[in-house]
Amino acid sequence: MAKVLRPIGHEDRLSIVDHLDELRSRLIICGIALAIAFAACFWQNHALLKVLNRALPATPATSSNHISGLTGDSVKEARAWDAVANAAQALARSANQSAADRVHFAQLAQGARDAATALPHTTAKRLPITIGVGEPFTTTLTISAYFALLFALPVLIYQGYAFVLPALNPKERRIAIPVMAAAPILFLAGVAFAYQVVLPPAVHFLQGYNSQNFDILVQAKTYYTFEVFTMLGIGLAFQLPLGLLALQHLGAINARTLTSNWRYAVVIMAVIAAAMPGADPVTTGLEMLPLVLLFLASIVLLKIADRRAAARAASELSDSLGDGLDPT
Repeated sequence: MAKVLRPIGHEDRLSIVDHLDELRSRLIICGIALAIAFAACFWQNHALLKVLNRALPATPATSSNHISGLTGDSVKEARAWDAVANAAQALARSANQSAADRVHFAQLAQGARDAATALPHTTAKRLPITIGVGEPFTTTLTISAYFALLFALPVLIYQGYAFVLPALNPKERRIAIPVMAAAPILFLAGVAFAYQVVLPPAVHFLQGYNSQNFDILVQAKTYYTFEVFTMLGIGLAFQLPLGLLALQHLGAINARTLTSNWRYAVVIMAVIAAAMPGADPVTTGLEMLPLVLLFLASIVLLKIADRRAAARAASELSDSLGDGLDPT
């Protein structure tokens, strides 16, 4: 059984068995967190699927020989029956009609109203389709697993960093701890940006393009995979500032490197955006926009880091010169 985790200092010396025991304990914690998150996500899978279906457009009102247009035709028919009911009701109240005719028109109005009530008055939301025997169940399991991984991400990142941090010296730890805090925040910000800004126009464009020539049906597995990988890709792309700061810390780049090579950076970002799911003009443009903004923010961060590094180097040089001139 795994031992209770205890804080490990930088100066502590552990055997390989102790390291493996700590790794096992942290993996058990990660597994428990994932299991709890998966159970909660599977319990609320209807809400999660509803969240993913939000980006789908309404069913188009195409001709009745198209499956996806039947609901639109029903809406039109319901409105027509409403018009008949209103006209019959007006005749039933007319003083120019005989008593028997008014009764017949009232009956006609009631029948037309009942027919209209039985039909949908609004275009239904389009839902993905499944074509396999077990696809609804397996798709629900897959979506629950994806969301469980997303919700358990802070615990997983913390356990990973907690295992690595004791090996870092105090200077390296001052850098690693802010990165540990910023990484999940940036990832979740990327996921939120993809869900709110990228997916709705991308899905509408891809599903609505040339729709008059197709009977458009959306397969659940393909649709959810597209959404999940789009959010995952943009979430990882939001880690760009952290990657550039790491390269700056290693001495590979600085702010001047980014500003002088911005043309190449734009080309690389365009390639990255095109490689993400949904390689169409709308999706690619929306995915590239945050990359450009994050690149500009990275330049500002690197300039601040360069100035701090220069000030620290000047201070160390001044201290060394002062020690060299000390007569004692």
